[in-house]
Amino acid sequence: MTDTIMLTPIGVVDGGRADPVDDDWDSETCTIVLDAAQFDDQALMGLDTFSHAEIIFHFNKVPADKITKDARHPRGNTDWPRVGIFAQRGKNRPNLLAVSVCEILKVDGTRLTVRGLDAIAGTPVVDIKPVMQEFQPRGAIKQPDWSHELMKGYWS
Repeated sequence: MTDTIMLTPIGVVDGGRADPVDDDWDSETCTIVLDAAQFDDQALMGLDTFSHAEIIFHFNKVPADKITKDARHPRGNTDWPRVGIFAQRGKNRPNLLAVSVCEILKVDGTRLTVRGLDAIAGTPVVDIKPVMQEFQPRGAIKQPDWSHELMKGYWS
């Protein structure tokens, strides 16, 4: 596979954390500001009728030499098993893309205010999608014990 995909950010994260420190992301509120050259008030119209949105964003601050393509211990914790990069949600991913489900607090023109976005101020946003129950997992979700331990303080 040699195709290159070009993504153009639709906006940027304004406010929230300045540093990518893990945990307690539910205490963070920030605003996604759409690029005025691409979008007007109609782009977010109706999004305020949903409680949550999926935000797809780019980990633009990760240095190229920190990108991981193989297995590692999540967060460097050797008590947890080595797992491949696609078996974890770390920021040092090959394409540096992330997705978070956030609570929608306010829509104001081309500005979307959310709670719980685990991105830092200045992060490029690639897409926004409303969360619909029908797109959520069908059936039980399975995950290993170490991942529950890792996530204990991530949102609270």
